[in-house]
Amino acid sequence: MQKFQLELLFHIIGIGSASGLFFDGSSLFMISDNSHLLYEYQLKDKTLQKTRLVSKEYSGPLEDVPKADKADYEAIAAKGDDLYLFGSGSTEKRNSIGHINRKTKEVFPPIDATDLYMVMQNFGEITPENFNIEAAVNAGDTWYVFNRGNGPSGQNGIFTLEGDIADTSFQIIYNEIKLPKINGAQASFTDAVKVGEKLYFIAAAEKSDSTYHDGEIAGTLIGRIDIETMELEFTETISLKNKFEGITLYKETGKTLEFLLCEDTDSDAAASDIYKLIIEK
Repeated sequence: MQKFQLELLFHIIGIGSASGLFFDGSSLFMISDNSHLLYEYQLKDKTLQKTRLVSKEYSGPLEDVPKADKADYEAIAAKGDDLYLFGSGSTEKRNSIGHINRKTKEVFPPIDATDLYMVMQNFGEITPENFNIEAAVNAGDTWYVFNRGNGPSGQNGIFTLEGDIADTSFQIIYNEIKLPKINGAQASFTDAVKVGEKLYFIAAAEKSDSTYHDGEIAGTLIGRIDIETMELEFTETISLKNKFEGITLYKETGKTLEFLLCEDTDSDAAASDIYKLIIEK
């Protein structure tokens, strides 16, 4: 059994349905699956800044975007000073990758991932109703993109993409990953982060077999995968009531790793709880 400590660290007012986060040492950058904004929470000042990700010509809502119209940003990955926000691909309107410089706040045109996602589906033999991108990790020219297995077939897997994201031109490797159940419900990937040559991930379980509709929460686990072999090294259930959707490295010591987690409560509340998880190496 993996020893761990989980505690509520702080409560942020002004962002709901948090779906991914990235900590750069002083600020916590967050995305929401029903928003067209990038959120930056400065830990020292406890202030929240919002940057719009859509053009000035866009006149629709920036937050609380209707389910049928949202970009559904579910994954955030950092490459240098740039952040890439991956749409889930679970519908045709969710096939874009947002791109923003986290320091200057310059927003670049979104990347159309329609063709890339189609190629990924074909390569991984994943049907559209089973395709749902929930995590993305960058390592130079390599990207690890996680499919959440919360569709009818329960296909959890990792795409290893080698190439240029701007051109969405990649060499692709796909590895299916078998995850355990929590309270009788199948766990499925919700986010991941690279630490050394390992991928630490979280996976939530819901009593639903839809990539579109939410289900009753059964809990969340953490796990680790070796990058070279893509073998699952361990999993440990960390909650039976929370659906954690984002993970980022907070601190590393000689013996422990500290992560920050964000929770998606599937509610309309414009507030998010950030938890600290400590595990042994």
